[in-house]
Amino acid sequence: MSEAEQNAPRDNVRRLSDAIREMKNAAADREDVVVDMREASRTRLELLAQELQPVFAEVPEDVPLFDFSISNGENPRLWIDAVAHVTMGRDRRTYRFLRDTRMGRVVLAESSHAGEVADKVTRYIAERMVERERMIEGEVEDLPRHMADGETKEQMAARHLHSRKSRRRGLFTGFLLVLLGGITGAAVMGYVLSEQVPGLSLF
Repeated sequence: MSEAEQNAPRDNVRRLSDAIREMKNAAADREDVVVDMREASRTRLELLAQELQPVFAEVPEDVPLFDFSISNGENPRLWIDAVAHVTMGRDRRTYRFLRDTRMGRVVLAESSHAGEVADKVTRYIAERMVERERMIEGEVEDLPRHMADGETKEQMAARHLHSRKSRRRGLFTGFLLVLLGGITGAAVMGYVLSEQVPGLSLF
């Protein structure tokens, strides 16, 4: 092979600039996919929000419990209040109504039909408003929550009853400890006084 042939450019030799341009194009394509998925999720959540608009409009403005807003980000969410929101599943077609509790995150509803999820959200809003009214009236006992997926009415009732009993046991235990502490403190104080004051009898 002559020197001219060796120095001649070859089609199968890539330049670094070509490879960089190819990587940039691939990255842009991936970003477009992510943006498209995010926009698809937001669009579906906006449709659900439109379905719920009459319900949102009925909530009095002086009730500070609810948010009713769609957040941006990689996974947009339709916020109902500070602990409950609707997001889209991985398929970007399934609505997931979630609530954060002390025991972890609970799925209140999951469906590809916006109407079914809107019904669950409406019931949740109604329950929160009834709870608020009961608290204002002095009744602070929690109402039963939505049934989690796979949970029967009997299991939900049992869970609620167990929660009530636990709260009552906690109140009784606290009262008993305060009472015993007071009795013990009085006995100790009486003993100290009887030792310091001759002839003093407290019993």
